[in-house]
Amino acid sequence: MDTNSSFGLFGDSAAVMAGLLIFLAAATLAFALMSVIRAREAVRRRATRVGLGEESFAGRRSLRYSGLKAAQKLVDYTAKHYSSLDGKDMKRLRRRLVQAGIYDSHAAAYFFIARTAMAVGVALASFCVLQMLGMHGKTPFWLLVMAGGLCGYLAPSVYLDRRVAAKRLEHQAGFPDFMDLLVVCADAGLAMEAALERVGRELSDSYPSLAANIHMANLEIRAGCTLTEALDHLGDRLGLEEARSFATLIQQSDELGSSVSGALRVYSEDMRHKRMSRAEEKAYSLPAKLTVPMMVCIFPVLFIVILSPVIVRLVTHNW
Repeated sequence: MDTNSSFGLFGDSAAVMAGLLIFLAAATLAFALMSVIRAREAVRRRATRVGLGEESFAGRRSLRYSGLKAAQKLVDYTAKHYSSLDGKDMKRLRRRLVQAGIYDSHAAAYFFIARTAMAVGVALASFCVLQMLGMHGKTPFWLLVMAGGLCGYLAPSVYLDRRVAAKRLEHQAGFPDFMDLLVVCADAGLAMEAALERVGRELSDSYPSLAANIHMANLEIRAGCTLTEALDHLGDRLGLEEARSFATLIQQSDELGSSVSGALRVYSEDMRHKRMSRAEEKAYSLPAKLTVPMMVCIFPVLFIVILSPVIVRLVTHNW
């Protein structure tokens, strides 16, 4: 009886001991895992703080990191080379880039790199395609390869011209609204600098590119430029004759002491008339532009519909 009771007590204590050991093992494992996770998190935070990130020692050996460093060196070298040039062509290129809405300081370097890469890439693609078509060894083969390289060389310039034209249309469409808002601000008693800042905020949703250029003009005024100089630079960035005329108008009004509000009102009405004239010109030119699509798409269908019964009777001899 005593032996059985003592065995039961020992068996219960053995189960308790086994449970306690399992709990201690699980707790130790959980503590070790938490310590490892906390150590890795601390290392990651230190690496982020000192700016390592992806440029760790393992990353420095990777091919991707080497390629990025080589590309960065190429861009820096090209930017340094072309930033020292101040010729007429380089100034024209920088003006075109600004008019296209590209304000990056390395934009000229990117342009020349893209031009070289496109020329080589399109030439190689033309070479491979003509090889697949079996034209190797023929006389036009190298002419077509050279033509492909020339097209690739001219592609960035064509893209830049199209972007400049699109931005110019946007600025041209928003400039009358810009003048109307300036008249409202001038009638409300705001100075020209404050009116430009207010109008720039109002146009940020409808004409973001025009608003960005107005904001740059405000920054130039804050940096110490006169209002006339800032408006001249604004006209150069926009590439519009209306903006240059507006700068001249403000300069003459300031020099002669005339009312800026009255001059702005007259010029705003002139801008509205010009916008209406452009819209009427497009409307009047629409019938002439529709002539070619009608001749190509509609008239052949009409001829087929009219002549198909005659053709069917001729084929079937059913008169």
